[in-house]
Amino acid sequence: MNIRLKVIALIGAIFVVFVWAEVLVERQVVMPSFAELERADAQTAMRRITYGLDRTLTELEFLATDWGNWADTYRFVEDHDPGFVAANISNIALRQLNVNLLMIVDRDGQVVQARDLDLQSDQPLRLELASRPALPEDFPWRVNLRAGTATRCLLRTSHGILLLAAAPVLDGHGNGPSRGMVVIGRLMSPAVVRSLSDQAQVQLAVLPPEPGVTAERVLETDSVTRVYRPFNDLYGEPVMGLRVDVPREITLRGYRAVRYASACLLAAAVIVLILLVVVLNRVILSPLALVTRHAVALGENKDLTTRLNLQRHDEFGVLAREFDRMVERVAASRTELVDQSFEAGFAELARGVLHNIGNAMTPIGVRLATLSERLRAAPAEDTAQAVTELQARSADPQRTADLEQFLRLASREMAGTVRAALEDVALITRQTSIIQTALTEQLRATHNEHVIEPVRLTELVAQSLEIVPDTCRRRLAVEPDESLRRLGVVRLARTVLRLVLQNLIINAADAVRDAGKERGTLRVSAEIVHEADRQQLHLQCVDDGVGIPAEHLVRVFEKGFTTKSRETNHGIGLHWCANAIGALGGCIWAASDGRGRGAALHLLVPLTAREIAPAAGAA
Repeated sequence: MNIRLKVIALIGAIFVVFVWAEVLVERQVVMPSFAELERADAQTAMRRITYGLDRTLTELEFLATDWGNWADTYRFVEDHDPGFVAANISNIALRQLNVNLLMIVDRDGQVVQARDLDLQSDQPLRLELASRPALPEDFPWRVNLRAGTATRCLLRTSHGILLLAAAPVLDGHGNGPSRGMVVIGRLMSPAVVRSLSDQAQVQLAVLPPEPGVTAERVLETDSVTRVYRPFNDLYGEPVMGLRVDVPREITLRGYRAVRYASACLLAAAVIVLILLVVVLNRVILSPLALVTRHAVALGENKDLTTRLNLQRHDEFGVLAREFDRMVERVAASRTELVDQSFEAGFAELARGVLHNIGNAMTPIGVRLATLSERLRAAPAEDTAQAVTELQARSADPQRTADLEQFLRLASREMAGTVRAALEDVALITRQTSIIQTALTEQLRATHNEHVIEPVRLTELVAQSLEIVPDTCRRRLAVEPDESLRRLGVVRLARTVLRLVLQNLIINAADAVRDAGKERGTLRVSAEIVHEADRQQLHLQCVDDGVGIPAEHLVRVFEKGFTTKSRETNHGIGLHWCANAIGALGGCIWAASDGRGRGAALHLLVPLTAREIAPAAGAA
């Protein structure tokens, strides 16, 4: 797996972990908090219901207190006046009070007066409590009756749950002693339940008591949160249960909000993921892949002429530039190594090497002759004579002044001669180094195979010019054609072709000189020739020199043939070139339109596998 896939996999894993963490937080923190809010809301609703129920009992207690602290009621308990009953305890009075039961009991628990009423049908309810002549002996309120205190509670009846409240019968001024108790009751009718539900703004249900449930309980379903609370009657026994159903709107809205937030977060994460991948791909992965592909390509085809040329200012740009510099140094070292290890393969090529040494010796001879002339022209003897005459201490002051002036001028001239001599010596030293290299190559083994290297043709021409004498370079302008650059990199025996081109350039310079021109031109072009089973490089070197007569075109490559002076040329150069190109499996031929019209030398050299690299890929 490459680093691009690893980075994408890592980012994807981080994204998955992020999503998992987000879902975990939603389920373990956010949604439970919504459920807790709903439970708290439902419990608050139950408290409101309990408060409403308590307020209803308080209202009944106020009514009982109002009736009990009434002088007429106080007298009625004593005299049992039927007129009080007819005037005050009627069905109309019960409907006005919105109660279902009104009882007056004396201190002994005897029922003085009792009336119950169904407010819907206007018929008696015949409640058990109202039908008795006296309160039961175990009735808990007998304690309140004797103590003259108010109370309230719930009571189970055959018609449902009755809300009861009682207050002592007083003299109308709140004074006693108490003569009994006024009991007022209201059934837990659907209207009462609906009123309690409306007050709390929740859905309320009255249920039978559940066995064993003595405390408030919270139940949750997918749609509602239910709070169940049991209630006891005045005997302390479970009498009913109230259940509040609160729709889980908070959870539903929370789920919608969380889903919306999760979707937005997921979309943002996906966008960030895509942008991160794009940025990483552009800033890191693509340059890294480019450098990797370049390194692999160099390792596979060993073409050291291509360069990354990555125009960046970050670490990858620095790495690419340093890599290019390293490859350039390796290529230079390899070229130098190949140059140093180049060995001729055949004995016949030895004479060609000697010819090349002769070419290199020519500029040395010229430099030595020039140096000898400069040294001979130097006023050394005159200077020595002047020094001798000055040492003789001539009495003539004018003569002494002239001699001193002469010595100053002679010293300046000799200093210039020494500087020029040093330049000539430096050039001779370089040419001598070339001769020593050629001699070293000649002394090595002569049967090694040629080293095939990737090379640019423009660089090959430039390298050939480096070993051409200065006089040839001054006389001849070598112009590489655009076709050399377009072909880019080819794989061939660079060291052989370099020496061949050196011979052709020297011959072209001589042809320009023989044509009587001060300066001439050699134009070098190239093309790839496709044959059935191979490709060949066709090099053309066209000069504007003296040209070649038609009868000499077939003989210029013969051993010993030359049209130049036998004192300076032995007819070896082109013959060696033909042998060298033939050893590579190619051929060389000459073409000319006649004397004075220049000449063209054609080289056809087979190319090896991976011979051509696109020019755009190398810089």
